[in-house]
Amino acid sequence: MSLTWPVIALTAPTTQSNKRYSFKRNGISYHGFEHTATGSKLQFVSNSGICETTPGVNQHSGYISVGKDIKMWFWFFEARQNPSTAPLAAWFGGGPGTASALIHGPCKFEGNSSRTTPINNTFSLNNYANMLYIDQPIGAGFSYGNVSINSTVNAAPFVWKFIQAFYSSFPKYKSRDFGIFTESYGGHFGPQFAKHILDQNEANTGEPINLVALGINNGWFDAAVQIPSYVTFSYINTYRPLIQRKQYDALMGAAMTTCVPALEQCSISGTDADCVNANTTCYTLIEDPIYQSVYFNSYDVREGFDEAGPLNSQNDRYLKSPEVMAKLGAQIPFESFSVDVFYNFSATGDIQRSFLSTLSEVVSAGVTTLIWSGDADWKCNWFGNLDVADLIQYPGQYEFTNKALMPYTIKGKEAGTYKSQKNLSFLRVYDAGHAVHWYQPELALQVFMQTMKMEPVQST
Repeated sequence: MSLTWPVIALTAPTTQSNKRYSFKRNGISYHGFEHTATGSKLQFVSNSGICETTPGVNQHSGYISVGKDIKMWFWFFEARQNPSTAPLAAWFGGGPGTASALIHGPCKFEGNSSRTTPINNTFSLNNYANMLYIDQPIGAGFSYGNVSINSTVNAAPFVWKFIQAFYSSFPKYKSRDFGIFTESYGGHFGPQFAKHILDQNEANTGEPINLVALGINNGWFDAAVQIPSYVTFSYINTYRPLIQRKQYDALMGAAMTTCVPALEQCSISGTDADCVNANTTCYTLIEDPIYQSVYFNSYDVREGFDEAGPLNSQNDRYLKSPEVMAKLGAQIPFESFSVDVFYNFSATGDIQRSFLSTLSEVVSAGVTTLIWSGDADWKCNWFGNLDVADLIQYPGQYEFTNKALMPYTIKGKEAGTYKSQKNLSFLRVYDAGHAVHWYQPELALQVFMQTMKMEPVQST
């Protein structure tokens, strides 16, 4: 495949020590840190008063340089409980090109309310863990720089270097259990970022990262497995049929005779041209005819349901406010979704490349892994996510694949179905669209905690 690989390496040790300093910009106080070993620089503000308002809970936001003139944005929230011993987890938006902010952090907007500032999120993930929200690839969110990242493999070294620099500036988190959580295109990002970390640990490169957990909701892992599920879900989902039996037969026939073979050719040759061709072929034969057959929200098929929350314009307006940007230390306007990043990935056929084998390596390495899905989402639906989970090759695969789904309850109320075997769990979440955390925040916090504790998901 003709992908551009970034050159990211640790520089040779020097006798110089790391440097900490403070400065002011536009009346805002900044902390600075220069890390000798990686050549990374951090510039951030502390306790801005934006989003996290819980007394005594610290936050930091700003940039870490991960290359010359390449600035990756982070927003860190200390755990609300036991921050000195709580684990560390990172959240990555999907896309590719989606920002990470304000999906399930310490604050939230509620639907179409007229509020101009967010309210406290009772079920924020930092109730349990120290949380890092990272905007990547460069161009997403507040991140910016002179590099054009065009693939998942290309993006992973930048994330690893980011964590190295973060550890150097905040060394008390080095020894903590570390988890990666993501959604949607995170079905690519999560497995590859996790594998890159494991590979660097094995090579004794940099500071070891104690990766213990990987959680991916409504993920896009493998097009050849998941595109046929578009047809299945459209015909038999719980909420509303999108196609009739005659359409189902025609579309499934096209999927198996033309779309899937094109995707298999992408996997065999690995060329950009074959993978881009597979994307065009499958969209033309499968996705577009379904879109044309009936109006529906691909992220939540429930008719008349208001999905303003996860994607609402309130987030954008708030984070683009000059006052908020200044307090956070942001240097460019916020981009909730970068079209440029998306097209960079599309041009290399990255969207149609499979990360199922990479995911299998991560699960086989013993990382506690949760694959979970809101069952009203069409785009990365639960049928396809279950098919992917059943195909993960690891020591418990046979038992996992042959297990039936069981009711999953929270406080005794059924909220989904699940199955677990060894370190792999699958969970279907009722009454939730693409951004599960927004629809079912209490359940999301429960399964997040269970996964970070290296436990299988289990009812309460």
